[in-house]
Amino acid sequence: MPLGALGLLASFATAGYLTASFLSGRILRVLPIGSMLALSTLAAALALLGFALTSYWPVLLAFSFIAGLGGGAIDAGLNAYGAVHFSARTLNWLHASWGLGTTMGPLIVTGVLTSGNVWRWSYVIVGGTQLLLALTFFFTRQRWVDGVKASEAHTPPVPAARTRDTLRRPVVWLGMLTCFLYGGVEVATAQWSYSLLTLGRAVPETTAGLYVSLYWGSLMAGRILFGVVAHRVSLVSTLRWCLIASVAGAVLFWLEPTQWLSTAGLMMLGLFFAPIFASLISLTPMRVGAAHANSAIGFQIAAGGLGGAALTALIGVITRWAGLEAIGFSIVIAAVLLLAVYEGLTRAGRQEPVLETVPG
Repeated sequence: MPLGALGLLASFATAGYLTASFLSGRILRVLPIGSMLALSTLAAALALLGFALTSYWPVLLAFSFIAGLGGGAIDAGLNAYGAVHFSARTLNWLHASWGLGTTMGPLIVTGVLTSGNVWRWSYVIVGGTQLLLALTFFFTRQRWVDGVKASEAHTPPVPAARTRDTLRRPVVWLGMLTCFLYGGVEVATAQWSYSLLTLGRAVPETTAGLYVSLYWGSLMAGRILFGVVAHRVSLVSTLRWCLIASVAGAVLFWLEPTQWLSTAGLMMLGLFFAPIFASLISLTPMRVGAAHANSAIGFQIAAGGLGGAALTALIGVITRWAGLEAIGFSIVIAAVLLLAVYEGLTRAGRQEPVLETVPG
């Protein structure tokens, strides 16, 4: 297949991811969280094993869509469960584990290739591991507790609201827009910084690759570190200061007073982006109410994935007529917009009453 076909493959995966995450609230109304995680992980495992076995392009596209469905349901389900049952500390560590996984994936592929084996074995390894995880979820499905935290187990759970009722709430749309911008600026920074450094600023490829790795490393390290102090600080105000600092980092990366300061700006972006997404998820039940939380979190997960694809593509269009240096400026604008929308979300969360809607 030509290299351009990769875009179509990614589009099928993204379509599956958005579909599952957007509908996760509706799925959780009829399927227990443990069963949903078992089935979603099984779908992802079968899709990965299918990647390793098939030689037919249409079948590969179908497996890509299934992999997206599984990934979207897992992300939305775990985040919805974690927002109710986990502290902000644990939720940040959960997202740090995602960073560890994204680091291990390429290393597994590299290890398979350097050992002289065909690339398909890397998908067998990861797919087999996912299959074991699916079995783990299946055998522990009765141990996953729905509803409230264990400390509030004596309180009857609030019935989940209908999807359309959740979508009628302005604070839900502001939460989706915040996650859209966050997902966009996080992914676009990673995707386009390498091109800007190598093609626009003549940074050697190996050095630029190291800088991008430092960005992801800062993101993962920041989530681990923030997990240590998350229970001691105000999440709302801490996120505000993190967003302000990320704007400062974006400006340094854009203006490049020196290469070192530009690199420091890129690492600041990773470090101060670190607690934002997990903390937004953690604050969602408080902002929208327990009845709307599962659906709202699913919408936010979908919005974050859509933002990552949309803003990355938009910046690519901008660079065609404005040049590569527009990448840095675009990241600054996205970071400023994210800060502004977050302020709107914070005010809307304070002003809008939390009503527990019972489905009718």
